[in-house]
Amino acid sequence: MLALRVAVAKTSPMHCLSSAVEAGRRLPGLDVRPLCFLLKMTRLTEYMVIGRHLPTEKEPSPKLYRMRIFAVNKSVAESRFWYFVRQLRKMKKATGEIVAIHAINEKKPLKVKNFAVWLRYNSRSGTHNMYKEFRALSRAEAAESLYQDMAARHRARFASIHILKIAEIEKNEDVKRPYIKQLMAPGLKFPLPHRRPRHVGTFAGQRPNTFY
Repeated sequence: MLALRVAVAKTSPMHCLSSAVEAGRRLPGLDVRPLCFLLKMTRLTEYMVIGRHLPTEKEPSPKLYRMRIFAVNKSVAESRFWYFVRQLRKMKKATGEIVAIHAINEKKPLKVKNFAVWLRYNSRSGTHNMYKEFRALSRAEAAESLYQDMAARHRARFASIHILKIAEIEKNEDVKRPYIKQLMAPGLKFPLPHRRPRHVGTFAGQRPNTFY
């Protein structure tokens, strides 16, 4: 049987000691199926970007500015960092530098959590503030769901959406949106819309057994 090779970065919480996992085999304390699902579930990554002004004689140790950014890769994260910092602190890439940038991994990637998102986006009629709630496994997955939801409902592009804050909702009583509350009901059941009924045939496929 062919071996299933899963490439996981050592900085990821899903990193395991063995890179080759036989199909159907369970690692100690880790199942292969949720691992493969988590690796492909989202394409956004949460980055911590730290930057500052270039040191000068007047200011040899400039102040550091830290920002959490959701982006596809590090290049996009750095670009978004300079975009926001230039508006907030009048600092641009020509007179500044990136001190550090690294990805932030979810502490409990197998636990479903409720996230509250505060955002600001630009539309044809102006700038709007908004609050939304999402149910996801990680902050990056919640951010990706936000971008898809804003594109579908408001035709808002990635560049026009500014995520101000994403926080996990610790208590169920703090959930405000009804579309999230309905998923938290005890004894929740989902219907089976696609059923395949078995039709009774004229002839039996095998002889009936009358000895019980």
